[in-house]
Amino acid sequence: MTESSLRSAIIEELIKIAPDLDAADIDDDGLLHDDYDLDSMDSFNLASAIHQRLGINIPDSDFARLQSVGDLVRYLAQKA
Repeated sequence: MTESSLRSAIIEELIKIAPDLDAADIDDDGLLHDDYDLDSMDSFNLASAIHQRLGINIPDSDFARLQSVGDLVRYLAQKA
């Protein structure tokens, strides 16, 4: 998978979890918790959605250090 397709998948799943977000406003530097207001349950749901969609498991210990969309893209690119 390309970084572009990973980014698109992450944004689509993020919008499903936080429907008040606009895809045009989501960028790689946006912080999941601070800028997009994800709480711990939202983070769990995002990790689960990514696993189901892409087949890539993100352990809790890894997900806790992934702060931005860009962090997620780079992490998933390494695992894909």
